[in-house]
Amino acid sequence: RANPQGVDLMRNAPVQAQSDVPFLLGGQRFSRHLPWYQGEAGQPMQAENQALCDWVERELACRPFSLAVDCHSGFGTLDRIWFPYAHTRKPIAHLAEMQALRNIFFQTYSHHNYIFEPQSLQYLTHGDVWDYLYQRACARGTVFLPLTLEMGSWLWVKKNPRQLFSRHGIFNPLIAHRQQRVLRRHQSLLDFLGRAAAGQALWRPQPQARASLHDEALARWY
Repeated sequence: RANPQGVDLMRNAPVQAQSDVPFLLGGQRFSRHLPWYQGEAGQPMQAENQALCDWVERELACRPFSLAVDCHSGFGTLDRIWFPYAHTRKPIAHLAEMQALRNIFFQTYSHHNYIFEPQSLQYLTHGDVWDYLYQRACARGTVFLPLTLEMGSWLWVKKNPRQLFSRHGIFNPLIAHRQQRVLRRHQSLLDFLGRAAAGQALWRPQPQARASLHDEALARWY
């Protein structure tokens, strides 16, 4: 998602990957005319990203627990639910919460088609805004769980190969009924996450359960 200056907003936060990233895909500073441009080093975040960060700080920073879902299209044919980190393969501090959330979702919707995982299992990136906001929440001592719904856009291209010749069609369903189908496809997930945020006290792990959930997550993802 680039702005008119060619800056990819998902690569624009002041966070650098701690290992090698995929060429271009992980963020680059060569040129704004190439995809996944991070912007110039040392410059403030783009206005769109700063507005997002300001909103999170204003609306969520005062809360002991919050959850966000970023919905956008991605590569492949599978829908993935990603959580931090994107800039490192180290596990997050709230891995037990992510494992607990994953468990209750899988128990509730046993026939879903999502892959629930840290983004770092797929690839690392520079400048991930959700990594940045998650780290700021940790510094405040609050629990903020940012999720990304990475929708497999190749399914849409498979249905309509002509989309490959459209700048927007590579990552978006262009036909109206397919857009509506995509929206319906994820209603259950979004409803579940809204209820999970409202009822977080019912599923968040208690201190005595954190260690086992953390170990379960390590074995599953790391």
